[in-house]
Amino acid sequence: MQLPRCGASSAAITIVASQITFLVLFYSNPSGFSLKRAAVDDDRSWSGGIGVHIANLSRDFNYGLVRSYPGSAVSQIDAFPAYPDDPLVRQYSAEYWILGDLEAGSDASFARRVLDPDQADVVFVPFFAALSAEAQLRNGKGHFRHRKDNEDYERQRAVMEIVTSSSRWQRSGGRDHVFVLTDPMAMYHFRAEIANSILLVVDFGGWYMEDAKSSRNLSSPQPIYHTQVSLIKDVIVPYTHLLPTLALSQDNAVRSTLLYFKGARYRHRTGLVRDQLWSVLDGEPGVLLEEGFPNRTGQVQAVQGMRNSHFCLHPAGDTPSSCRLFDAVASLCIPVIVSDSIELPFEGMLDYTQFAIFVSVHDALLPKWLVRHLSSFSSKVRNQMRHNLASLQHHFEYENGFPGGRGAAIKDGAVNMIWRKVRSKLPGVREAIARDRRRPSNAQLPPARCQCI
Repeated sequence: MQLPRCGASSAAITIVASQITFLVLFYSNPSGFSLKRAAVDDDRSWSGGIGVHIANLSRDFNYGLVRSYPGSAVSQIDAFPAYPDDPLVRQYSAEYWILGDLEAGSDASFARRVLDPDQADVVFVPFFAALSAEAQLRNGKGHFRHRKDNEDYERQRAVMEIVTSSSRWQRSGGRDHVFVLTDPMAMYHFRAEIANSILLVVDFGGWYMEDAKSSRNLSSPQPIYHTQVSLIKDVIVPYTHLLPTLALSQDNAVRSTLLYFKGARYRHRTGLVRDQLWSVLDGEPGVLLEEGFPNRTGQVQAVQGMRNSHFCLHPAGDTPSSCRLFDAVASLCIPVIVSDSIELPFEGMLDYTQFAIFVSVHDALLPKWLVRHLSSFSSKVRNQMRHNLASLQHHFEYENGFPGGRGAAIKDGAVNMIWRKVRSKLPGVREAIARDRRRPSNAQLPPARCQCI
């Protein structure tokens, strides 16, 4: 049977039209930026959802930690207390909003709570590991990496004893268990034990020290080849933004600053580039650099700075990413990401090139190069990028508006986007479990290799 042929003339017209459109957009903007939709996926990935069983942990490991966090004013009888308002802690609050959505058991959520672990796609471990780590850092920083007199270590150990004793863990080796590790120090003492699990992380910076030691690359700013984290099995999630969301309809201020940055100038490891950028950019026309930290005063200053600027600088710190990127999105300030290699949330679902500028470290450190490059973007392109930012702000939004965080997540907000990403990992997880089951006893395993893509 001969298949019908496509019309050659219509195909040719389509190709020519596409080429003309590209050339018009390219030559009207020195940057070569094209204007198109920032979201690249479609509604088909919403169908089906994902079945999630919540591991049977005491509330001492989640909401109990919220109540006992230093300085918390939460009532001891409140079953679902509000997360601490401390900016240093709140940026890591993904664990709280994800559990609140599961606790509500809403039919509108992408994650469907399953009571029988054998019927679930994955098992969610409801341990507020970031809050536990921050509480320990606040109470006894000197003891953090030591196990003696370390309450965070004791909590981690207790969680692992409970979770690893389950039949589901023993069948899968933990590969189908989900841990939220938004703080780079979360689950610090049991990284090796959960290396096969699905980890929800803001980036891979928390594994830098361990993998740098193994590769003898501890003092080098060069990329580290990770052995316990991977884009194949793990999910990059957003920080919780700290600045209030600015709607496009409220964006009436004249943005008089070209490029804005507020943060610490001097950082370690990958953050060494900050001081170099500061030296290159300080005093350049249209550039405003402010030193500061994410406290109350710093937040007020950052709101004003970001809302009055066209572009917001996002260099690496001690870890590759920071809350600053998502504050920029909330402020409709076009992010300028200076990085040769950075992990970002929801890639493949969102097209970051439509609302952010990516610059290599080499180019950013060339005198006057970055200012010239950003100045080349026309007002039309800047406005379109801000429209794109406004259209996707909700994808990075965790807060659901329910008291105590217990309620359905925003349909296509951060929590549901995360679960969609987790579901995309399941075929690979199931293959890995199948390989583990047929592996003979006493088999010699090769070294872990996670830097695959």
